[in-house]
Amino acid sequence: MPQLNIRGIQLYYDDKGSGQPIVLVHGHPFNHTMWQYQIAHFSKEYRLIMPDLRGYGRTEVTPGRVMLDEMALDILHLLESLQIEQAVFCGLSMGGQIVLDFYRLFPHKVKSLIIVDSDARGETPESYRQRMQKAATILEVGMKQHTDDTIHEYIAAASMKNIPVYTHLYEMMTTTPAEGAAAAHKGRGERRDHLPILHHIHVPTLIVVGEEDFFTPEPIARLMSNAIPDAQLAVIPGAGHLPNMEKPEKFNEIVYSFLKKSV
Repeated sequence: MPQLNIRGIQLYYDDKGSGQPIVLVHGHPFNHTMWQYQIAHFSKEYRLIMPDLRGYGRTEVTPGRVMLDEMALDILHLLESLQIEQAVFCGLSMGGQIVLDFYRLFPHKVKSLIIVDSDARGETPESYRQRMQKAATILEVGMKQHTDDTIHEYIAAASMKNIPVYTHLYEMMTTTPAEGAAAAHKGRGERRDHLPILHHIHVPTLIVVGEEDFFTPEPIARLMSNAIPDAQLAVIPGAGHLPNMEKPEKFNEIVYSFLKKSV
């Protein structure tokens, strides 16, 4: 797995296929392998760049607090190192929030957007408190206990019985460094409210949401799709917060159709 020295850390990433680059940004508490269900389908026509974000997977941890726009800046430096001038950006959950920060900072680098099971809103005082508590709990009990307590919230009930998907999800969550996960939670607590910028997004945009998403259900996805000019909305039945893993065939079909029409 290739790595680069990016802004003082060793950042690991995967690079598959050739053609129009697509940057796939994972969510919390996952890593780049969550996109393995897309590689065979898309790498024949597209170049897939899949980083392990700061504090996740094999990329180094920055303790304390890591802001989402810091992760966006890591991705910019990665693309510059790979001599990629412009790309399609696809982000899931926290990854979608990072992609929105990337667009806010570097809109000329973005060819189109795919935002999956994410939320453009900033934190409320109550959700901020809950996020800080979650960061403290992760540091206190560790990622294995945190995973055991919360994994059922990430995927649909039927997906919990899908042994390969469940096993992969469990492995990603339990091997995420607790310090990295907590630092990102603290950063997300300070994230910007992106609702005011949505109507300024003028690239083709696809919003995807699992019908059974616990964290960011359809009304939140619809809030984004209604605000972004000409955005498309796709709801995937039988999927929770991770439709690319739970229903990869349908997810890939929807994304491929969008890419063919917009890129």
